Amino acid sequence: MLPNAGVYYFPWEINSSVPEGEALRTFGRLSCYDLARSEAILSAQHSEAQHRVRVDTRLVEPFEAQLGSLYMVLGEAEHREVIKARILTCVEGMNVPLLEQAIQEQRKYFSERQQRMGTDTS
Repeated sequence: MLPNAGVYYFPWEINSSVPEGEALRTFGRLSCYDLARSEAILSAQHSEAQHRVRVDTRLVEPFEAQLGSLYMVLGEAEHREVIKARILTCVEGMNVPLLEQAIQEQRKYFSERQQRMGTDTS
């Protein structure tokens, strides 16, 4: 059986309220990579705040870390606000505002579809 595709979360939405084991996707600039600890830090700016996401990289090593480049991660939420990466891909050059807009549109579509399904079963 294949794992879930993963729900998109913005880096500033990832915190202890994301259920442990939930498949998720997010993105950010690689600001730190510690090979000895198998941990990467992705950073993203939102409003006035800088947000950081810790990524466990044991399942995707070895990979060529390019500090400062944009990365997208698919994995599972773990305790202490860590993502256990299944896929960690450099997506440098991707249009981040367009990605954010696409995520919002996807959420809107899924919400509307859920509402329609709820009214169809009534």
